[in-house]
Amino acid sequence: MASNSSGGSSSSCDRQRIAQQRLRIISGHLQTPVDGEPAVLAAECKAQGSEADVSTEEKTVPRRRQEIMKWNGWGYSDSKFLFNKKGQAEFTGKRYRLSGMIIPGLKDWFEGTFGASLQHKTPATPILNSSAVKPPTLNEAFLDELKSTGIPFSHDAEDRVFRAHGHCLHEIFALREGKVGRIPDMVVWPNCHNDVVKIVELACKHNVCLIPYGGGTSVSSALECPPEETRSIVSLDTSQMNRILWIDEKNLTAHVEAGIVGQDLERLLNESGYCTGHEPDSMEFSSLGGWVATRASGMKKNIYGNIEDLVVHIKMVTPRGVIEKGCQGPRMSTGPDVHHFIMGSEGTLGVVTEVTMKIRPMPEYQKYGSVVFPNFEQGVACLREVAKQRCAPASIRLMDNEQFKFGHALKPQVSSLFTSFLDGLKTFYITKFKGFDPNHLCVATLLFEGNREKVLQHEKQVYDIAAKFGGLAAGEDNGQRGYMLTFVIAYLRDLGMDYYVIGESFETSVPWDRVLDICRNVKARIVGECKERGVQFAPLSTCRVTQTYDAGACVYFYFAFNYRGLSDPVHVYEQVEHAAREEILANGGSLSHHHGVGKLRKEWMRETVSSVGMGMIKSVKDYVDPNNIFGNRNLL
Repeated sequence: MASNSSGGSSSSCDRQRIAQQRLRIISGHLQTPVDGEPAVLAAECKAQGSEADVSTEEKTVPRRRQEIMKWNGWGYSDSKFLFNKKGQAEFTGKRYRLSGMIIPGLKDWFEGTFGASLQHKTPATPILNSSAVKPPTLNEAFLDELKSTGIPFSHDAEDRVFRAHGHCLHEIFALREGKVGRIPDMVVWPNCHNDVVKIVELACKHNVCLIPYGGGTSVSSALECPPEETRSIVSLDTSQMNRILWIDEKNLTAHVEAGIVGQDLERLLNESGYCTGHEPDSMEFSSLGGWVATRASGMKKNIYGNIEDLVVHIKMVTPRGVIEKGCQGPRMSTGPDVHHFIMGSEGTLGVVTEVTMKIRPMPEYQKYGSVVFPNFEQGVACLREVAKQRCAPASIRLMDNEQFKFGHALKPQVSSLFTSFLDGLKTFYITKFKGFDPNHLCVATLLFEGNREKVLQHEKQVYDIAAKFGGLAAGEDNGQRGYMLTFVIAYLRDLGMDYYVIGESFETSVPWDRVLDICRNVKARIVGECKERGVQFAPLSTCRVTQTYDAGACVYFYFAFNYRGLSDPVHVYEQVEHAAREEILANGGSLSHHHGVGKLRKEWMRETVSSVGMGMIKSVKDYVDPNNIFGNRNLL
């Protein structure tokens, strides 16, 4: 066990004794299959040495992530927005539907919205200067014992820097300038649960600080190393724990290692005819363990649920030992749910190693759609009615007018004159014939999934409701394009920073009767704060409603501004974001819907969960991790 106390050893013995007793009881019920092969195959842990991985198996996330991903920006190295020599925007690479396409409207929108100029460029530092990285502070006793386990590790500068950050604006801005602060002293790659147990045991023994690292997509400063930490910091990278250990087709569950990223999880399940349906915007790179640790939400939660609805069983290694429930029943009445101590713990208590999740057969039919409303107010009223009647499609997202214009600017060049003519005809019909004001209209994108007949019935029900609020069906293409943009929109921030534009997104959840107020007031607060703090050009301040519930909705805000003329643009940005968060809380919004707290938002935790609530969280931390081995200092 990962504990030096007798309590840890005792709990381990108790679990083994109980497991053996239960095996004896059920052994009489097991039947040998006719072909003599075992009915269940357990995947073994194959720990590898600290040398480079020689496996020929292709992994989405290799140990050296910097070989395929940007070290100071979002996503894959071969994929990015740029303005070519003709001044046209294009998206490079071959990974996305938008890849290789010209986006004719982006330049005019970009320059017109931000007052930016393609003549004023701020390129990023292309290569990490390893000599600027401080040498690692290694705990030699820990390192010596780690070597004997055969678990791979590295203290290479590039490996360490890559795992020292998430994707907050201040983190990426600093890296683009080649600035590196406190970073992990070592990276370690466990291959299975047992490897994690060994690592945590050694960390406890030698007083080493561990920071779990999954997909690295955090936007809450959760992965930043505390500058005041004097112990050796080890980044525990779970990416090589990426297997589906078993699929139970009778109970529709899958037992999965927590380091797997979303795109791999869905791909592997799809090969067997199943899916989880959990699709956060970051699903390409975010990990299952990260979803659990932050209480994640996906765009199709209306059908499949949020992560707390999908999880059946969790295994987590802590300094006190392993936490897991004694069975995989769908629900228990056994006191406070220990899963809810784990979910949202943000790496402060231990490492999630394995998760049993609900799975579903892949939907036989999928259909996109979109609805245009005369204004945002009527769009919100429609979403409220859809939620009230509990007939929301897999996904329904409402963009305000500014975001609609932004989405329109990202429309790729069409090769067909007929398609261009049809687009113009639709615009004429909506704006001239129906009288929608282009400066007020907004659009909802829809995704329906399931049995074909039921999908078509469901679609009619939603469009009938939309019509009562002035909504007009705007076609499948707009809906599909909206969801396609989900996975490329994060690349746009890097383009902006190439031309003096910085921006970020943040989210909240709010009761239905406060949705319109919070959208209006937060956007206005952002504009006012930017003006007050010397931002010379009006900022982009926009929002969308992304998830709906019986009692409220999730609202996403985006803001960005041209920082030319500002001596410390990141400080100005942080002041504006801080004010926006204060405005959210004052208007009845939550601290976070699914991004989590990290270190970025923890100053508001006490007012969010109360002093007693904070005391409860701290008591759990003090019991499970009395020496603060998991010392990322998130939440508390």
